[in-house]
Amino acid sequence: MRNNIIACLLLVAMSCTQKDPVAILMDANWVDLTHAFDANAIYWPTNVPFSKDTAFYGITDKGYFYASFIFTAEEHGGTHFDAPLHFGHPDSPTVEQIPLQQLMGFGVVVDVSQTALNDRDYLVSVSDFLEWESRHGTMPDQSVILLRTGYGQFWLDPLAYTGTDFTGEEAVAHLRFPGLDPEAAQWLVDNRNINAIGLDTPSIDRGKSEYFKAHRILCDAEITIYENVANLDQLPESGSFIIALPMKIKGGSGAPLRIIAMLP
Repeated sequence: MRNNIIACLLLVAMSCTQKDPVAILMDANWVDLTHAFDANAIYWPTNVPFSKDTAFYGITDKGYFYASFIFTAEEHGGTHFDAPLHFGHPDSPTVEQIPLQQLMGFGVVVDVSQTALNDRDYLVSVSDFLEWESRHGTMPDQSVILLRTGYGQFWLDPLAYTGTDFTGEEAVAHLRFPGLDPEAAQWLVDNRNINAIGLDTPSIDRGKSEYFKAHRILCDAEITIYENVANLDQLPESGSFIIALPMKIKGGSGAPLRIIAMLP
């Protein structure tokens, strides 16, 4: 049975500070790891991007102000969540079936930006994880791993962020950005007990990927994935607590994601 990791976190904080849980949460330093959704949000080049239209904006015939908008988009774009159904099998869990406790965990920030910014095709490896553990200890159970490639700084610049400013099917062959080595994905499945993994690029598989093996390995193991995560440069390598709440789309393979971090 999963431990109640929020309760554990609050108990530890209370023992150190003598504050009650509400005070700890109210006084915490929170970081928003979500890019805003608008017409400039980056989506997979073959996907329907985000758009917002006005249903009503102004003064009603009864004299009060009222605003309402209509938005459309595919599930997988902007800062978003991949449910296991995305690359798993027909019976894999969908968005609304993910337990709440799997939508949070202790943050493990693996910073490979120095290497990845010099190699758009970089694959985060097992050695990157072991190097993190050599400094911080074994990854906590039910943790959320966040891969900082450094490409988050290029958000809203499609060419710098994705490797191409083409759109549609012709863009796919030109995509160039770092991702997770499938061997490292399998190592995590076999050797660590994690809730989720995310990164600051459009896909957990690098841009050049053709078979999306990292996605398939993680989804088969029912590990959720976060993509296009923002502000990873504001997190410490260890010590944060991550909460990632996707839009609860029934039967969804993914969803827009609001992800935040609580810092120590």
